[in-house]
Amino acid sequence: MIVGALVALILLIDQLVKIYVKTHFQPGDSVNVFGDWFVIEYIENQGMAFGTTFGNKIWHKLALSIFRIFAIGGICYYWYKQAKAGVKREFLVAIGLILAGATGNLIDSMFYDYAFPYDPCMGYNHLEGSGVFADCGFFGKIETKHKGFLLGNVVDMYKFQATWPQWVPWLGGSEVFPAIWNTADASITIGVGMVFLRQRAYFPKKRKEQVVINTEQEAEETKSHND
Repeated sequence: MIVGALVALILLIDQLVKIYVKTHFQPGDSVNVFGDWFVIEYIENQGMAFGTTFGNKIWHKLALSIFRIFAIGGICYYWYKQAKAGVKREFLVAIGLILAGATGNLIDSMFYDYAFPYDPCMGYNHLEGSGVFADCGFFGKIETKHKGFLLGNVVDMYKFQATWPQWVPWLGGSEVFPAIWNTADASITIGVGMVFLRQRAYFPKKRKEQVVINTEQEAEETKSHND
């Protein structure tokens, strides 16, 4: 119940921020939050986390959204089984963070094309190679993304405006983290990071059993070699 409440809270924050940005910002608008190194800048992306793209055909976007649905179902099932098995609460929190992030971005794709006015001529809706054209007046006919259920964009807004010092090899002067992201992306990243960094704490029994098995195998190999 505690972890479930955390998931619900992250989803609520994620959607409230996205709705606020969509209703109060124009695409490209930027507002400083902490000095000038962390800002809110409204953009939308048609792909995966941190603005990465997947393709320009309708089945590319559908495949991504359907994969998200199955992944969320699998995470829910795994989460339930782990809770019944009595694993550490921290591990359930990590799974919950991943679940919340995946669900938050899926909600955008499912409903935002219907919940908000859709302008195919906005830059973030352009998609070369889609085969869908819109009359954009002065700019003529422009290829745009497909619109509908599971085809909506994901709203992003958080951006770091920090650069590497010039003395850093290869990276000097470039942005530390150029991608623009959202609460859901951050939730997924933190959850995956927890699982990766804390796996020894989450799976101590399995690791101990593996050590025993490896030790026994080494003993058998040594015995065979001596014989």
